[in-house]
Amino acid sequence: MSKLLVEHEDATFLMRVARPSMINYGIDDGDLIVVDRAKIPHSGNIVVAVVDGEYTVKALYQTNDELMLKAGNPDYPNIVPRQGQILEIWGVVTSCIKRFS
Repeated sequence: MSKLLVEHEDATFLMRVARPSMINYGIDDGDLIVVDRAKIPHSGNIVVAVVDGEYTVKALYQTNDELMLKAGNPDYPNIVPRQGQILEIWGVVTSCIKRFS
């Protein structure tokens, strides 16, 4: 079962989503996401990023001269890093696990 969700065992983590900022991508508040830190992030991937020390889950969009983290909910802003802002792409989201009661 774990081989379906985990490609790089030593670099894969589970994180619980804390806000509904990605509902249009099927990721809801309280879901578990599988995050692979060994994958190279590409434009269009859903990623976990650290912006000024805070974790966020967003879709990565990158052109030659601009990077944007796109929210999957119109109630949440997209993030375009400002000059001097610290942004790190922490890992690529590979799966979302939902739990039904």
